Amino acid sequence: MRIELDFLAVAIQWPLLLKGVAWTLALTVVSASIGVVLGVACAWSRTYGATWLKWLVGIYVELIRNTPFIVQLFFIYFGLPAAGVKLSAETASVIAMVVNLGAYATEIIRAGIEATPRGQIEAAMSLALNRMQTFTRVVLPPALKKVWPALVSQIIIVMLGSAVCGQISTEELSYAANLIQSRNFRAFEAFIIATLIYLMLSMALRRLLNWLGPRFLWGR
Repeated sequence: MRIELDFLAVAIQWPLLLKGVAWTLALTVVSASIGVVLGVACAWSRTYGATWLKWLVGIYVELIRNTPFIVQLFFIYFGLPAAGVKLSAETASVIAMVVNLGAYATEIIRAGIEATPRGQIEAAMSLALNRMQTFTRVVLPPALKKVWPALVSQIIIVMLGSAVCGQISTEELSYAANLIQSRNFRAFEAFIIATLIYLMLSMALRRLLNWLGPRFLWGR
């Protein structure tokens, strides 16, 4: 059986692919920015917070880490309207990605915080720094430096996971590929191209984050 591939039939649909890439990047930037901040806050809570706060954050982390992302997405998009909260597909996607990344980032960042030598904290307190100054200036920067590779990998996983958001009609890259193949019946070619684009996005994002971290989060 002879198989003929026609990548041109997919390539001529480049506006759809470009729109899909733009949505994928937008979802990733917004969710990563908010998700990392959420992870830092929850990591602080699990390390230094009150007992009830540690318990509450622990439930959130375990609930998210032990359920599939698609279930979380469907719960937000289909479940919340039953409670009177109506969300667009894009908003639901961002919320789901933020909640998912926040849970994983919590444990990653907490590992870095707990690896900070106690002597550094005591030295900061002896210089009359308050708890927040000690955390933001002494504890957090080296903690992020220690766990940055793991955190970058998790952000990339969340970006790739955004492909699931096409199931609720968010017009990201996998949605664009599926739409193209429904028009020209070139599913193999469409998803091969989408795969290559995801690969290039992952490599570019990793390089960008590895460049940003040392320059803006903890210095050289």
